[in-house]
Amino acid sequence: MVQFHIQPDSEIPASTQLFNQIWFAIASRQLQPGQRLPSTRQLAMQIGLHRNTISKVYDRLEAVGLVAAQVGSGIYVRDLAQESGAQTNPANTTPPPTSAFKIIQQSLDDLMNLGYSLNQVRDLFTLEIDRRLKAGTEVLVTVPRHDLGAGELMVQELQQALLIPVQLVPLEELDVVLAQGRSGTVVTSRYFTSQVETVLSQRSNANATPQSVRVIPLDIYNYTRELQIIKTLPKDSNLGLVSLSSGTLDVAKILIHSLRGEELLILTAQLQDTHKLRSLVRNSQTIISDQASFSTVKATVLATREDLIRLPQIICCESYIDSQSIELLKRELGSG
Repeated sequence: MVQFHIQPDSEIPASTQLFNQIWFAIASRQLQPGQRLPSTRQLAMQIGLHRNTISKVYDRLEAVGLVAAQVGSGIYVRDLAQESGAQTNPANTTPPPTSAFKIIQQSLDDLMNLGYSLNQVRDLFTLEIDRRLKAGTEVLVTVPRHDLGAGELMVQELQQALLIPVQLVPLEELDVVLAQGRSGTVVTSRYFTSQVETVLSQRSNANATPQSVRVIPLDIYNYTRELQIIKTLPKDSNLGLVSLSSGTLDVAKILIHSLRGEELLILTAQLQDTHKLRSLVRNSQTIISDQASFSTVKATVLATREDLIRLPQIICCESYIDSQSIELLKRELGSG
């Protein structure tokens, strides 16, 4: 069971601390799609917050599309991949030939019972196969403009894993890009999937969505190794965080604060802010960096080593996207 931690005397509102922790647990699949969240009563007993506060957090999670309420049952993590039509079970394999033939025969029978001829059924199958092949020819990574760094991290990792073009598109421009008749697969973080769904739904209602566009949500890396290191840092340590993604830095600060309170001084920097990055390097005993920033952090440490009493320990995160999500995407695109 996922454990949540609240710092009651913090300047960060308890509801914000809880929201970010649940968001991270969902985005990194510590809370699995379809899993039931603790009841407000259970969570209140665990972390000491009022049930009304927890209810408001759950409402906010539902508003952004991460969870769904089932009347009389509880709050459940949405299975966004299944809802968007993507395969979600990594253990699924291609059915044996006999089963495949039975599925095809049943599909043919069903369509012919609806009045379609064999030639029409063949054309329908061909159109759908062509649509799916086109959807695998290009990947569009989309995130809100205010956190394009998260999209840059996804693009870098996907380009290393896939052998097809990967393009970053701000979410605010997605509708314009799709209006150009682009074919492909739209990929985003699980947190932004509901916003992408809204764009596609609006285009669908206007009969404007290309038939060869689909959406696949990605899970982020769970940072278990890094969080374990953070738990063991001495009290009053200075911890530096460096990432292309401003959103990742904001969430990380709240998660670490919820875990360690005021015991650690947290410094953050992005690559484009050279002055802030140099200051972080000079004042941190430990630095945690994403892969895209790692080489620059090392170079900055070397460039300022004469000013340092002791070189900081630099820890490079394994990835930004969960490895199982990348393997799933490979299979969906037919490249794995």
